[in-house]
Amino acid sequence: MIRTITATVNNSSGVLNRITGLFARRQFNIESITVGVTENPEISRMTFVVNVDNDRALDQVIKQLNKQVDVLKVRDISGDTIVARELALIKVVSTPQNRSEIETLASPFRASIVDVGRDSVTLQVTGDHQKVEALIDLLKPYGIKELARTGATALKRSSKSQSQELKYSFIQ
Repeated sequence: MIRTITATVNNSSGVLNRITGLFARRQFNIESITVGVTENPEISRMTFVVNVDNDRALDQVIKQLNKQVDVLKVRDISGDTIVARELALIKVVSTPQNRSEIETLASPFRASIVDVGRDSVTLQVTGDHQKVEALIDLLKPYGIKELARTGATALKRSSKSQSQELKYSFIQ
């Protein structure tokens, strides 16, 4: 089963290596991982999408992660309502004759052309995993020269009461 785990950690060297090693020792396949600094430059946020066999093994990994010195907080947000996004850069074989066709194809996905070469165009798309996959599938017949993807990054959605408070604070 696919699970999304977030961890806030101290922003120091070696932390990523120690944490991914913990997943490897438990033989979890990390489907994707994103890491970036938070609003506090001394803290990084990691988002893991992992494939696990059972909840018991996942619980053990979360407990072991929480014991790590540099780990501040670990959460399995799979059951929560979340906002999750990926970024993909897709270099597609393109001639001047079919560029407008590719651009038209990308438009419903809100993808944009970020580079144009003599024989290719590079598109940028952000969205959930299914959206990115759908665009890639549609572009395959043109010939994908190169593909780079980030992993999913995710945040828990605000609760309704928080959203309403925020909405009202903007109105005033």
